[in-house]
Amino acid sequence: MTRNSDTRPLGVGLAGFGTVGSGLARLLEDNADIIRRRTGRDVVIRAVLVRDAHKAREVPLPAGAELTTDPARLVNDPDIDVLVELMGGIDAARSIISAALTHGKHVVTANKALLAEDGLALFRLARKKRRILRYEASVAGAIPVVEALKESLVGNRIESLMGILNGTSNYILSEMTSSGVEFDEALRQAQELGFAEADPTLDIDGHDAAHKLVLLIRLAWGVDYPYAALAVRGIRGMAALDIRFAREFGYRIKLIGQARLAAPENGASAPTGVRLEAGVFPALVHHTYLLARVGGAYNALRVDANAAGPLFFHGRGAGSLPTAGAVLADLMAVAREERPNNTGFAEGELERAAIVPPEDWRSPYYVRVMVEDTPGVLRDISGCMAAEGISVAQMIQKAGQGASGLPLVFMTHETTARAMSGALRRAADAGLLREPAVYYRVL
Repeated sequence: MTRNSDTRPLGVGLAGFGTVGSGLARLLEDNADIIRRRTGRDVVIRAVLVRDAHKAREVPLPAGAELTTDPARLVNDPDIDVLVELMGGIDAARSIISAALTHGKHVVTANKALLAEDGLALFRLARKKRRILRYEASVAGAIPVVEALKESLVGNRIESLMGILNGTSNYILSEMTSSGVEFDEALRQAQELGFAEADPTLDIDGHDAAHKLVLLIRLAWGVDYPYAALAVRGIRGMAALDIRFAREFGYRIKLIGQARLAAPENGASAPTGVRLEAGVFPALVHHTYLLARVGGAYNALRVDANAAGPLFFHGRGAGSLPTAGAVLADLMAVAREERPNNTGFAEGELERAAIVPPEDWRSPYYVRVMVEDTPGVLRDISGCMAAEGISVAQMIQKAGQGASGLPLVFMTHETTARAMSGALRRAADAGLLREPAVYYRVL
């Protein structure tokens, strides 16, 4: 790191003045003394880019800041040293970040979707221009996981990471677990409290967590795991019935983002590259695990490293001040004029990860099937499992025949997703199932 001998204020062009942007303006004012003591200079917002300059705003603009609807104002102003992109979206954000880097400005962003889907080109441009591109706020809000993987844990080999990366989904599952409400009611509550958007698709279908996981994979292993190649399954339509059954086995259901090193393919003595099993999916987590106890709209991440061992990060994954605090930390790093270290790896290009096909993932499974209450049905279902080499560890049979049949719930020993799909397909083809089977991985 090189210390900056220039004590002039760091000029900021702020793109977006919503929840996080206004929170950043507040922190720059409230924490001005801390910023000066730690960086030796002030951080000043010179201009704020918005879509509608006439819109009424609850938070006043920072003193001396100009309001503009022209992106070129932020890019071309020589008094602006760093662009802070908090607009969201893909196309417009990509355009202004690319322009800022091209014009020699540093960039701080919270845009996980852009960095996950098109980040390699931006990192390449930042490297070419020798500019800083920081993005702590893009993953898990206030939790400093980007910096931990990029700096603090670089002396370790990361073996796995898994966590709760979406607060909206975690709030919904927490409410379904604690209050016994169905999915639609928990989602409505989340929307009323501001934890969920009017269109919650990105959150409940797992895409928000998937964007964050792609970034974590790059930081942990220095490889490109394409977002389009990531296996993603959300919690839409999760049944309270399965949450209750999971609790009877001692588990909580959570939406998990996970990536872990896989063994070399086909018995090779050494892997030809970083081979990963990665995806986003609902999973049963034993109630004694810290992840199972993460409630509400909080995020958490467990990192397993060969030297440090297991590490657990927990905190607020979103919100005005928590996210703005992460943005401010990145701005202060730029104010110190640290050497660009955008991906955490020295190589200019990241090799593509070797991807374990989702059907080959191995884990125990929770399975619920609805069947007719007839003699021999348990034997027949077990036979379908055995035909695919699946061993059952525990089973619950609920008495009483409902409209959808009799519920049979299994916990299996470790098996592959391919074998599980095959067993349930056998059961369906044999006419044993009254409705499609429900099954989740068990961590």
